[in-house]
Amino acid sequence: MQLFYTPNIEETDKQIIFPKDESRHIAKVLRKNQGDILKVTNGKGFLFTAEIIEANPKQCLAKVIKVEEEASKSYRLHLVVAPTKMNDRYEWFLEKATEIGIDEITPIICDHSERKTIKVNRYERVLQSAMKQSLHYRLPVLNEAIDFSEFITTKIEGQKFIAHCEEDIPRISLKNEAKEKETVTILIGPEGDFSPEEIKLALENEWRAVSLGDSRLRTETAAIVACHTIALINQD
Repeated sequence: MQLFYTPNIEETDKQIIFPKDESRHIAKVLRKNQGDILKVTNGKGFLFTAEIIEANPKQCLAKVIKVEEEASKSYRLHLVVAPTKMNDRYEWFLEKATEIGIDEITPIICDHSERKTIKVNRYERVLQSAMKQSLHYRLPVLNEAIDFSEFITTKIEGQKFIAHCEEDIPRISLKNEAKEKETVTILIGPEGDFSPEEIKLALENEWRAVSLGDSRLRTETAAIVACHTIALINQD
C-alpha cells in the first residue's frame, strides 16, 4: 500500500484537496488518473480511502469513500535527544524512531552539544516520509530545541529517565525499570555525554539514571535502543 499525507483533512470531510507537492507526486510522478483509489492520512490517526476526481499536478482532488481510525498505542514515548554533530545522523534517528513508534521528540541543547540549532522544516519532512513508508497514521510531534537547564525543571507526567555513561553515578537498566502502558520520557545526551552537573540536576528533579547496556553508544544509536526497548516492553 502507498500512503499519502495531507495534514488539513478532518474525519468528517467528504473531499480531499492535496497540497502542491503531493498533487505533483500523484499526477505527474505516479501518473494517477481520475477514478484511481488513494490511501491518505492526516497524521492524526486517521486513514482515508479516496477516489481521484481530478488528477492535476497543481491541485489534485479526491472524494472520500471510507474513513478508519488507527488504534492508539498502550503507551506514550517522548525522546529528548541532543542534536548530533553530523546532521544526517539525527535525521537517521528521526526516521528509525518513527518507523518503530514514537510520539514526541524534543531536541535538547546540553553543555557538551556541538550543534546548537536544528532544521525544523527538514526534520518534519523526514518524519512525514518515515510515517508514510512505515504505514503509520500518527505523525510524531517535533518540538523546538530547548536548553537542558530549562527543560529539566519542566513538569513531566509519567516515568522520567536520563541515560548516561558516567560510571561513578549509579544507573539501573532501562529494560528492567520501564513499565508497560506508561507515559515515558527519556533523555539522551550529545557526543561527550551529559556533564556531571547536568546529571546531578536531573537527579535532583526526580529523573532516574538508566543504562542502555554495556556498550558505549553513539547518540543516535542510544536513542534507537531506548525507543526499541520501550516498544518491546509494550509488545503484545
